[in-house]
Amino acid sequence: MTDLGALSFFLGIALTRTSAGMVLSQRQYALELLQRAGMTDCHPSATPIDVKCKLSAEDGPLLADPTEYRSYAGALQYLTLTHPDIAHAVQQACLYMHAPREPHLSLVKRILRYLKGTLDLSMHLSRSSTSSLTAYSDADWAGCPDTHRSTSGYCVYLGDNLVSWSSKRQTTVSRSSAEAEYRAVAHAVAECC
Repeated sequence: MTDLGALSFFLGIALTRTSAGMVLSQRQYALELLQRAGMTDCHPSATPIDVKCKLSAEDGPLLADPTEYRSYAGALQYLTLTHPDIAHAVQQACLYMHAPREPHLSLVKRILRYLKGTLDLSMHLSRSSTSSLTAYSDADWAGCPDTHRSTSGYCVYLGDNLVSWSSKRQTTVSRSSAEAEYRAVAHAVAECC
């Protein structure tokens, strides 16, 4: 093996060392994705998803060729490594990869427009004297209009650094908002242990 020096770029992730720690960025990857989608000159969106809109598996016409949709959704999944802010929106888009429809493609394009406005966001990993593990979780009760299952999410911090996060549809239907929240807490605790 040969020593290639200090790590600065790996699998589309740029790593910059600072006196406070490290900065991980996928700016170039996001730019290439926007270029591939033909959206380099699009107007940015303030949020990655419209929280008032509930996507359904049956709304709108099927896409004639779902290959492009699947390609963008997969690329967006990779971007969640340094953009936890899009994790929930990307999870929602990936739910419909088997049979994507026009509203689902609109969601993917909105996420891309959001990325256009947040290209300079990056993940900062700082040196921390605390080693406490803290987890936060949340759930939307019966948020899916098709299955009435809840979506839960969590994020886990080690000291001041975000180290793990997820947004996922729960496997069963919860009978109450409290049950949905308990399931979200259980997923977060399982991740911590």
